[in-house]
Amino acid sequence: MTKAEFVDKLAEKGKITKKLAAEAIELVFSTIGEALVNGEEISVPGFGKFSIAIRKARTGLNPQTKQKINIPETKAPKFSAAKALKESIK
Repeated sequence: MTKAEFVDKLAEKGKITKKLAAEAIELVFSTIGEALVNGEEISVPGFGKFSIAIRKARTGLNPQTKQKINIPETKAPKFSAAKALKESIK
């Protein structure tokens, strides 16, 4: 489902305009992004948890030159689905 299709579905189910649905979606995702940038976790009961995963520094291999390279520690967004969401998909 694309963002446009998601907006259409939200507008239809919520009986609101597409413009309002698009603004609501943008607000939700920008708020989640800001919270993650600030190091916060967001937990939505029945849906899941958004958090930051820290990937440790490690040694990698350049596939072209076969030389070892150092890969620095990085942060990445992480989503863990709630049990209720997992079960509803089955």
